Amino acid sequence: MRDQMIMARVYISIANMKNKHDLAQELQNRLKESQRALGEVTADADLPRSAPEKIKAMGQLLSKAREQMFDCRLVTGKLRAMLQSADEQVRSLKKQSTFLSQLAAKTIPNGIHCLSMRLTIDYYLLPLEKRKFPKSENLENPKLYHYALFSDNVLAASVVVNSTIMNAKEPEKHVFHLVTDKLNFGAMNMWFLLNPPGKATIHVENVDEFKWLNSSYCPVLRQLESAAMKEYYFKADHPTTAGSSNLKYRNPKYLSMLNHLRFYLPQVYPKLDKILFLDDDIVVQKDLTGLWSVNLRGKVNGAVETCGASFHRFDKYLNFSNPHIARNFDPNACGWAYGMNIFDLNEWKKKDITGIYHKWQNMNEDRVLWKLGTLPPGLITFYGLMHPLEKSWHVLGLGYNPSIDRSEIENAAVIHYNGNMKPWLELAMTKYRSYWIKYIKFDHPYVRSCNLSE
Repeated sequence: MRDQMIMARVYISIANMKNKHDLAQELQNRLKESQRALGEVTADADLPRSAPEKIKAMGQLLSKAREQMFDCRLVTGKLRAMLQSADEQVRSLKKQSTFLSQLAAKTIPNGIHCLSMRLTIDYYLLPLEKRKFPKSENLENPKLYHYALFSDNVLAASVVVNSTIMNAKEPEKHVFHLVTDKLNFGAMNMWFLLNPPGKATIHVENVDEFKWLNSSYCPVLRQLESAAMKEYYFKADHPTTAGSSNLKYRNPKYLSMLNHLRFYLPQVYPKLDKILFLDDDIVVQKDLTGLWSVNLRGKVNGAVETCGASFHRFDKYLNFSNPHIARNFDPNACGWAYGMNIFDLNEWKKKDITGIYHKWQNMNEDRVLWKLGTLPPGLITFYGLMHPLEKSWHVLGLGYNPSIDRSEIENAAVIHYNGNMKPWLELAMTKYRSYWIKYIKFDHPYVRSCNLSE
């Protein structure tokens, strides 16, 4: 039936071209009948009883059309044109689908927005003396286990802190340094004042209060404020060249300094020797203190490598047609993951990592070395300075890969929902969501009143 419908469309087009309008109309009527009979059917057994009769009638009409109008060149040309049109339609639908999934991934669900608003209002109603966290003396004690978490999502941050503490053997030795933006500062504070992390220490800061983080010192901030960058992000008629039209690079998180703060850890925490950096889309499942005793062998960054045979190597992220990149880096070098990284801040300062980052960021003013994001400049900045961690420390892909082995997930110290399908979104993969939601306090009055449910 489908083959007949394709040929019917070909002959309708030829019939109209040759002014055989009656035959074209007859074919059109038969085509509609076949379409109605076929409907959404996917197997022969599901076809209506009238299908064989319609196939026979259409076959007779196609024979008639073939006798009157068959022209091999014309028929071939029409079929080729139809195929090209179908290909373009598929490309257009794929593009639309990518756009919609990217849009869905970057949207804050109403429940989380409600939670943030309610917490913010209550925080600013608190007297000043009640806005302080206890144990502030722990914040600069290098003998404790320090974590850096930069987030604008209250619910996600609560899961990271909650899961870390619940799986820690000595929670009193853990210190969380949480940095957010001014919009979520009140909400983050209020959540952890209402839900203190047990015996652990927590501190919340506002990235907009870091006066040293300005456009004269920080190249990426200068670039983010430039007219060219604003045009790249906000102008509707972007060029459609490969790469520049890639919607993932227009993710609004790339405009946030929270995302780039990971390159300034010694400036934010000058008294600390080591710090564990965590993304807000992770869940901790085991005690992480073993990471502080990993021998980084003089390297700065302890991370899990992400490359297989050819997957996630440097040439996936960097523009090797540029001589600066081609001269300095190996295209087959192994990529690694941001999301759970142990940083030696003393080695960082010795090797001037932030200076290296600034140098390359300045060279990438026009985005010729890499597009946007923090992983490409991270690969460049820590090139030759990354110590590979055992893979079970950090399992990735829960936000895009439906076929991760369950035992691999359950044996992991940290699982990472990198990708679009974040666990707090409706488009999350159901099979992985339970690992995340078990660390949410659904009985909390704020969570209940904002209709955040399992």
